[in-house]
Parts: sequence; structure tokens; C-alpha cells
Amino acid sequence: MVVRTRTRSELSRQRRPRPHRCWDHLLVAPLWPLHGSNLGTLLRTCDAVGACLVVPPFRWVDEAVARGNTLRRPGCVHRVGDPVRWLAAQRAAGTKLIGVELAEEAVRLGDLPAARERTVVVLGHESDGIPEDALDLLHLVVEIPMVGAGHSLNVAVAGSLVAYKVAGLL
Repeated sequence: MVVRTRTRSELSRQRRPRPHRCWDHLLVAPLWPLHGSNLGTLLRTCDAVGACLVVPPFRWVDEAVARGNTLRRPGCVHRVGDPVRWLAAQRAAGTKLIGVELAEEAVRLGDLPAARERTVVVLGHESDGIPEDALDLLHLVVEIPMVGAGHSLNVAVAGSLVAYKVAGLL
């Protein structure tokens, strides 16, 4: 077998058949971030899957996103005020809300279907998870199975895996 790598121009032509439209189909929402380094990683993933990143409007969050942005151009980042109120408005507008959380009712990542409608992937606090009042708004909870000793993955890794799956790229 002969392996030929693709050039950057070939990749660019393939990956963006149409311009990205903000708030279009998929949003990744780490609404209770603890570590700024995760936000830059999630912004890169959002670009890869054609999603927008939704964050709370804390000054340190803006700085972390800017510091972690390795895209060489602005990423699609939106700031929302009260996370629970924003999620309630999204649900009322018909958007599907999928939380990444360890829960008895959770669907395994491998069984999660690709999004067929506007979807928000909700990510909680690295230590405390998604708050109770936000959990009540979710349509679905997804869990990432683990074999090792850790209880969970960090927000950037978990969010990236779920975003790829929901985008239909895995």
C-alpha cells in the first residue's frame, strides 16, 4: 500500500464546502469552566467539527480562550450570561440539550446518534459536574465509558469526543 498525504490546499477545499454559520447546528457549551486550558482545546475541536463554543462571560474565560486559540484566526465563540436561563431558552426554542455527565440514565458514547437537529453539548464543572437545575433541562445525558482507575476525563477531552460523535464524524 502506498500512502500519500494531502496538501493543505487539498484539505481546505475538502473541509469547508460552505462557510460556517454561527449558532447553526452544533454548539459546545462548557458553561461552568474551572481550567482555562480546556477552553482553547475545545475551541480547536469546535472548529474541526463546525461548531460554536459557548462560554460564560467571565474575563478570565475570554483571556483563556484567546491564549488557547491556535487557529491563526478568530474562532466562533459566544458568551452567555446565566447558563441555566440560557439553557432553558434553548430548550424552549426546540434545541436538543445533551449533557456529558456520569448518571444512571446515561447513554454510552458509542450509542449516541449524530445530531439531526440543533444541539447543545453541555459540559459541567471539572469537579462538580453539571448543576442540578441544569440537569433537569437536559433531553439526554451521555457517559464516556472508562476502563482505567480515573472517574472521568477532563472537560476538553470529554467535550471533544462527544462533539465529534454528535457531529457524525466518529
